[in-house]
Amino acid sequence: MLRSWALALGLVVAFGAQAQPGRPPVFVLNSLDADISVVDPASFQVIKRIPTGKEPHHLYLSPDEKSLIVANALGDSLTFLNPRTAEVQRIVRGVSDPYHLRFSPDMKWFVTASNRLDYVSLYRWQGSEAKEPLQLVKQIPAPKTPSHLNIDSKSTVLYASLQDSSELLAIDLATQTVRWKQPVGKLPADIFLTPDDKFLLVALTGDRFVEVWDVSGKAPQLVKRIPTGDGAHSFRGWGDKRHVLLSNRAGNTISKIDYTNFTVVDQFPGPAGPDDMEVLGDGKTLLVTSRWAGKLTEIDTTTHRVVRQVKVGKSPHGIWTLDHQPRQ
Repeated sequence: MLRSWALALGLVVAFGAQAQPGRPPVFVLNSLDADISVVDPASFQVIKRIPTGKEPHHLYLSPDEKSLIVANALGDSLTFLNPRTAEVQRIVRGVSDPYHLRFSPDMKWFVTASNRLDYVSLYRWQGSEAKEPLQLVKQIPAPKTPSHLNIDSKSTVLYASLQDSSELLAIDLATQTVRWKQPVGKLPADIFLTPDDKFLLVALTGDRFVEVWDVSGKAPQLVKRIPTGDGAHSFRGWGDKRHVLLSNRAGNTISKIDYTNFTVVDQFPGPAGPDDMEVLGDGKTLLVTSRWAGKLTEIDTTTHRVVRQVKVGKSPHGIWTLDHQPRQ
């Protein structure tokens, strides 16, 4: 069971001035440094480094938008941050190997993928103010190496990519049982569900394709394989309910996919192993973690040019800011 909340006082290390009032900071997880770089979006400089548990990989906003939750995989913990002030709020310990994380749209479920331990953990979300915000319901075997998660709009089905067995897993949230398991291409990583819940896009990091699966029936059906670039890895919605971005980590490119006809309609540069991304609220600024260079990169999607970069930490992975386009 989860241990009691622990206040995380004194963990924040300041590196200069705070971000400008009214402009939410950008958070970048440095997986091999076990910390977070907080970037001022105006000056594009690191203003804080926040220690976390070992190997922070992904982060997600709580349903009430009061907390940004960081999954510390090797630290077996979650770090809660104020998404506006970049202050540590608290730490939840005893969360087993949280690599990827998701909330269900109905705000009832919090789910983590235990990448090293081969299971998916289902928690009941009790709310940000609760003494014990997460109540463990079930750990479901998910061999091998559950990687990324997604949940449909009705909060009924959880999807997980199984990286090292090259499969997809679908779990019924009401019964906490497996609906189906489906072989896919090499090393599936991130997955993107279209707004109508009909199609699941699967990024194949061991290849150069995105597979499109129709998941609207009792069994998934392969619709198309979209060529994108080597090391197809991570998705981010463009915000118009029509397009999604995909980082090609080995190809050093970012593809823009039209998911109404499953074609690549544009491509942007992605220096030094592009990984996770964020499209800012202006609709034209793209931020991406350049994992092999240890940098955060800003791209102007109207000119297709790299505007600027800033050094963050070792192996930067997840990225988040409140100033973003809608996720679809």
